[in-house]
Amino acid sequence: MELAAQDISFGYKGAEYPLFYKLNLKIDTPGFYSLFGFSGCGKSTLAKIIAGSLHPTHGKIATQDINTILLCYNTERLPGWLSIGRHLESVLPKDSFLKDELDNFINTFGLKHLLNKKFFRLSMGQKNRVNLVRYLLQEFDVLICDEALANVDEPSRNWILSVIKDRFCSEKIILYISHNIEEVCFFSKKIFILPSGGNPIGRLIEIEGMDGIKKNGHQDVEGHLQSLILEVLKAASSNQM
Repeated sequence: MELAAQDISFGYKGAEYPLFYKLNLKIDTPGFYSLFGFSGCGKSTLAKIIAGSLHPTHGKIATQDINTILLCYNTERLPGWLSIGRHLESVLPKDSFLKDELDNFINTFGLKHLLNKKFFRLSMGQKNRVNLVRYLLQEFDVLICDEALANVDEPSRNWILSVIKDRFCSEKIILYISHNIEEVCFFSKKIFILPSGGNPIGRLIEIEGMDGIKKNGHQDVEGHLQSLILEVLKAASSNQM
């Protein structure tokens, strides 16, 4: 399994400078990865390029043993004519093995009391949880989550990310975008950082994450986390090209 952004250049029409210039990214094993950077650095744009909804002016997205890349983002809206339960059932692929797991997702994400409601009746946090489950129930090799758990309370976020990591990351790639630097550092196998000082951005900074500490020998978990947070913030503030 391999996902690679190769020499990606991209700029929005009318912008003084391109956003990316010959940018590269490579993920060659399943796991939980993150894109991190300050607001406006291009995280969502890069996510859309990887997912194929934006096309670079130069370069390409190359894949190996990857058939489906999905992009989940926090401003999506579901049709209002179906209940939450009916909609979640409708997105399951025919004969999908995930049918057996629908109840597990509903319970894990705390959605059982929402199944008879319409999407527009939900709070923002509830909408985000429903929308993320909608993607997890589909067949994918890569799932990009762009602020997919925004407006969800922190304990629920941590529990949901733990479940996603345990359930999917041995076989699939999760590429996570969040402004919550603690969860980015703690859960990620590797963090790809878009520095804010370069225009255009020509190189991502790569830092090893804690990967849920499963492969981490540190006894001082909190101390390691705080040290890693500082390292990531420094990289995001840099002007490396």
